[in-house]
Amino acid sequence: MADHVDLVLAQWARHRPELDVSPMAVIGRLSRLSRLVGAELQRTFATHGLDGASFDVLATLRRAGPPYRLTPTELMRAAMVTSGAITQRLDRLEARGLVTRTPSEADRRAVLVALTDEGRALVDRVLPDHVATEERLLAALAPAEREDLARTLRGLLESLGDTTD
Repeated sequence: MADHVDLVLAQWARHRPELDVSPMAVIGRLSRLSRLVGAELQRTFATHGLDGASFDVLATLRRAGPPYRLTPTELMRAAMVTSGAITQRLDRLEARGLVTRTPSEADRRAVLVALTDEGRALVDRVLPDHVATEERLLAALAPAEREDLARTLRGLLESLGDTTD
């Protein structure tokens, strides 16, 4: 069975046979998977009145553990977005009563973002649906294949500097 990337590779082989386009086999599939997976995840989030960016902030605060608070800078690093993007996300979530922003007691110049009870309840409702969507998306892979793929992708991410250090 062939996919769209196979078609693209065959076309390049016909029209530029001297060029090794084999990287497209991986990058093209990663790109297409990203779009398809992203669309499925967005559908899941939308059923709960969220988008992926909002879920990311709520989930990051939730996994931080009690008292479910982080600085905007910590959230920005976790989400790998600009400070302006985090500010917009926090404005929307705060307007909905899902997070609060308060001055830090240790440093009045710093702000802490915290999940509200409503925000925590929402992320706790969304998470099982999110995991079920991911499970459905990976259903074609056996457990060993998932582990191999996860290991391979981790290695690629590390080679590109995406580490926790």
